[in-house]
Amino acid sequence: MSDERMQNKKAILARLKRIEGQVRGIQAMVEEDRECSEILQQLTAVRSAVHSTSVEVLETYAQSCMLAEGETSLDPQRQAMLNNFITLIGRSKVL
Repeated sequence: MSDERMQNKKAILARLKRIEGQVRGIQAMVEEDRECSEILQQLTAVRSAVHSTSVEVLETYAQSCMLAEGETSLDPQRQAMLNNFITLIGRSKVL
């Protein structure tokens, strides 16, 4: 596994652990009968964090799929196309 892929994997795992902590916090809030507005605010934060992580995973996956055999990076035109695609997906909240 390349250094870049290993760094991506670590970053994604760190995000997922942070999300896990947020969800545990929400569970505690429900058990403590906290205000619905507080719980909804935290759920919105989790949804946003999951979406951001999904976009990151998609970008990593798409970039590796677009690489031709033996390539280590995309040419500038394909990189620009990928960046535009990821930006559109990120904004659309499709994931």
